[in-house]
Amino acid sequence: MDMNDVKKRGLVLLGCGKMGSAMLQGWLGQGLPAASVWILDPRPNDWVQGLVAEGLHLNTDLPDAPAIVLIAVKPQMMEQALPVLTPLGNGRTLFISVAAGKSLAFYEQALGADTPIIRAMPNTPAAISRGITALVGNGNTGDGELALADSLLQAVGQTVRLENEAQIDAVTGVSGSGPAYVFLMIEALAAAGVEQGLPADMAMQLAKATVSGAGQLAEAADEDPAQLRVNVTSPQGTTAAALEVLMDPETGLTPLMKRAVAASSDRSKELSK
Repeated sequence: MDMNDVKKRGLVLLGCGKMGSAMLQGWLGQGLPAASVWILDPRPNDWVQGLVAEGLHLNTDLPDAPAIVLIAVKPQMMEQALPVLTPLGNGRTLFISVAAGKSLAFYEQALGADTPIIRAMPNTPAAISRGITALVGNGNTGDGELALADSLLQAVGQTVRLENEAQIDAVTGVSGSGPAYVFLMIEALAAAGVEQGLPADMAMQLAKATVSGAGQLAEAADEDPAQLRVNVTSPQGTTAAALEVLMDPETGLTPLMKRAVAASSDRSKELSK
């Protein structure tokens, strides 16, 4: 299976909200024709509706055997939305789900035991093609299907392949929910700046740029984040004073983050039941 197969047989999106739209924008930008795309969404956004003029199929009958179906509806809408796809199961169509909390076994039961299915966990920076997506396939997916899913999902950022499905709960806790932790850190850093006498808009600008810049430096640098931290920490200096608070073994950032990630991962496990 390759991208030419996708162009020829078609790609179906079940749901096209923010995540689906971000992915579709990436694929169209890489040369997938709008005429090769079918979207099923009761409330399509204006951008999606505008693509109809370019040949996109919106809420019409589906092709007999599309190359890929991307399932991007909210988990609570899954029971209602999924039945329309059951005729495509147990065949050559690859299903990729980016919906949280629905297991491979759930899709196998709904679509058929012989259906090739990949679970993927993207995150919201996919909207600016800076996301990271973890993926894992069921027993019916081979190297070709995984490679195709990789190439499609890399349209919105990086990808990693998991060893087993159980790891997806940990991924949810780290990268799936992780952007919210970073946004909260920006809020807290800006608020702390205001507390120290900075104007609110300046404090927010400083906090956003600091977090964004540090993240880009962490990705670009050869050193690991621990070494980067050491590099900017002079003994008994200002950064060291702050890190003494943040690295407290009981009340610092590390134990707090462990509890936060565990809470998110545990919730992911509960949703999958």
